[in-house]
Amino acid sequence: MAEFMRPEARATLWRWREALAGLALTLLGLWWTLGSFGVVRGIGIVLTIGAVILVIAGIQRARFRIGGQGPGVVQVAERRLAYMGPLNGGQMDIANLIRLELDPTAYPSATWVLTENGGDSLSIPVNAENAEALFDLFGSLRNIQTTALLDALSQTPDVRVTVWEKTPDLLH
Repeated sequence: MAEFMRPEARATLWRWREALAGLALTLLGLWWTLGSFGVVRGIGIVLTIGAVILVIAGIQRARFRIGGQGPGVVQVAERRLAYMGPLNGGQMDIANLIRLELDPTAYPSATWVLTENGGDSLSIPVNAENAEALFDLFGSLRNIQTTALLDALSQTPDVRVTVWEKTPDLLH
């Protein structure tokens, strides 16, 4: 059964899995909404709204996923990030993060550069294994623009781009 589909097609379907599931649920919700009455119609409306939200989130996640064939492994546990690479690595609490940058000039692939309070930085290739876990971590940052993050990743600029920077807390 594993040879039924080409590996490239299987990888593409897996990349877009949330969006495809949301699309299927949207169709089911529309069918219930348009073809039923009463309680089932109400459930169909709620299902359709939830499924459309799932489609939008799935598209964002699919745009963020590059593939896990790069160097190193990313681990995220309780807002603590760890990267173990062949040449470098490190750990960082997401609460200490002050700047998030994308460096497309890094070799062999573009990297996320995360800078802490003390100035220490951690570079993580965008195609490292389990790098898709960074999407939820980055999404939890205050005032981050997810569209700016995805645009920087898809447009591959020529220079390092600051995607997010922590705004200082004001006393007044």
